[in-house]
Amino acid sequence: MNSVVLGVSVMLILSLLRINVIVAMTIAAITTGLTAGLGLEQTLQAFNDGLQGGAKTALSYAMLGGFAVAIAKSGLTDIVADKLINQIKGEQTQYSQLFIKASVLSLILLVSISSQNLIPVHIAFIPILIPPLLIIFDHLKLDRRAIACVLTFGLATAYMVLPYGFGGIFLYDIVHTNLGKNALEIDASSVPFAMIIPAIGMLIGLIIAVFFTYRNERTYQALNQTSEIKLPKNKSKVIAVGFIAVVTSLYAQTITNSMILGGLIGVLIFTIFGIVKWQESSDIFSKGAAMMAMIGFIMISAQGFASVIQQTNEVSTLVQSISSSIGDSKALAAALILIIGLLITMGIGSSFSTVPIVATIIVPLAITLGFSPMATAALVGTAGALGDAGSPASDSTLGPTSGLNADNQHDHIRDTVIPTFIHFNIPLLIFGWIAAMVL
Repeated sequence: MNSVVLGVSVMLILSLLRINVIVAMTIAAITTGLTAGLGLEQTLQAFNDGLQGGAKTALSYAMLGGFAVAIAKSGLTDIVADKLINQIKGEQTQYSQLFIKASVLSLILLVSISSQNLIPVHIAFIPILIPPLLIIFDHLKLDRRAIACVLTFGLATAYMVLPYGFGGIFLYDIVHTNLGKNALEIDASSVPFAMIIPAIGMLIGLIIAVFFTYRNERTYQALNQTSEIKLPKNKSKVIAVGFIAVVTSLYAQTITNSMILGGLIGVLIFTIFGIVKWQESSDIFSKGAAMMAMIGFIMISAQGFASVIQQTNEVSTLVQSISSSIGDSKALAAALILIIGLLITMGIGSSFSTVPIVATIIVPLAITLGFSPMATAALVGTAGALGDAGSPASDSTLGPTSGLNADNQHDHIRDTVIPTFIHFNIPLLIFGWIAAMVL
């Protein structure tokens, strides 16, 4: 068996068996390296070299965690929760409750999409927005798996098809650039249109998740009762300072492309205005780091695993072995290409990192088989995006879990990874294949 396929399979199986994702990824990396013939020493060296690439991301998440703790400590989240709960209590009819649910889900979807394009802060908004809303979700008896799907849809689909912010980076700087590097001539403006059909598959998956699979009510343990909410005495000041802190933090991150600076500025504003005491700043960052530590370490481990995969050179071997057996069948070739992309992205956890790997193999193969430039762009873009939703190590799944599991009632694998894999990766496979056939 190909070492990459074996390694990714080991990671997924261990994760499903509730083995810690970091442990599963480390074992998978060692398995991949050893079966590829690297030897233990070379495998560990490649893994260690890759770990350095995740340090910045881990520190960024820790800083954002500190900002989220500062917001909670200021009392701003209590003010928001209390206001929403009073509105919910005032609505007694079934239709009004349904309207509130739809409004909450729509708000989360719009913010999630905006985080990729309009205000490109990626997952930075999740530990700030979602935890204070958990008590609202529980009052409405919303299934958090549906919310995870809404968040992941916005995080992934927005960059797949909208060429702004992170979407511009993915579609133009990564997909189009790598197509050109592999001798495929296509206008940059055509790449977003090539991804429309795959994006439709994502939309259908979201509709199924929200209106069918997870439409029923789900009850969670009431860890935070409404009566326990203690509103700050200086509500107006807290709201004003909180607004300034959030806007300033997002603006700083947008212009500097640094989540670290954004989180730091947010905390400083709370302390400068006296909402959070200076002597509490150390405790804030400690709690923030603890809250986001697991995500940070998973991202670091994912970089190590990706480094081992690249070191083995088994991706090209996998594609070559498949291409030799498909003959002239474009339909079979498209399906196998997408499956390869799924496997690689599931292991690496980053669609942005997957495209440069698969493009070097997919583009020459697609040209040889007679795929059009648009179809080839759809194959490369979809192969990269596949697995982003549904990978245990992806921002698109780790981000939603960081917010929804703030009260330890949302399992990363069973409540985020599996639901998003089923509702997004399967439709994306189908509609990516359709795009390759019709474009």
